[in-house]
Amino acid sequence: MWSGVVAGIAFGLAAGMAPGPLLALVITQTLKHGIREGMKVALAPLITDVPIVVAAVLVAGSMAEFHAVLGLVSVAGGVYLLYLAWETLRSGTADIDKCDTRPQSVRKGAVVNALSPHPYLFWATVGAPFVLKAWHDGPGGPAAFILAFYAMLVGSKMVLALAAGKSRGFLTGRGYVYVLRGLALVLAVFALVLFRDAARLLSG
Repeated sequence: MWSGVVAGIAFGLAAGMAPGPLLALVITQTLKHGIREGMKVALAPLITDVPIVVAAVLVAGSMAEFHAVLGLVSVAGGVYLLYLAWETLRSGTADIDKCDTRPQSVRKGAVVNALSPHPYLFWATVGAPFVLKAWHDGPGGPAAFILAFYAMLVGSKMVLALAAGKSRGFLTGRGYVYVLRGLALVLAVFALVLFRDAARLLSG
């Protein structure tokens, strides 16, 4: 269960703090309409991701006996995490002066997140395999992983909305860059774990 919590926290923080279209929308909405509106946009993954998670877990579960397929999925997940680590590592400060996204409601924030490829790629290659692996030890692990992931994903974006509303210095300072570098390292470590799992599945 605790491994699920740790993984959920790591993945959720990395996804929540990494620059992207939803974060740009959170910041823009905050600067133009106040902290409360930015926090509303941060809730978008809770609206859009439920069918994505369910579908990914069901599809991965139907392939549970096909070790070679799961091995290839683990390889894809490891590659995707390395890509995310690289993108996170090379990300600079959040450019809050050039966010040209128009003011949008929670509904439009959900559309932005639903049209982003990241939730689909993450749950297809990383999230669903992790949930199925944790399920062998009982339902507590998967539940802890999902709850921790979305608590950190949504919570970190809310914190960044608060930072944008209260102090622009954090988002444009070195501290934010150092946080991103630390998260990139964590993602790279989890990528290695997926490659290890892939090796075991493909050799079995």
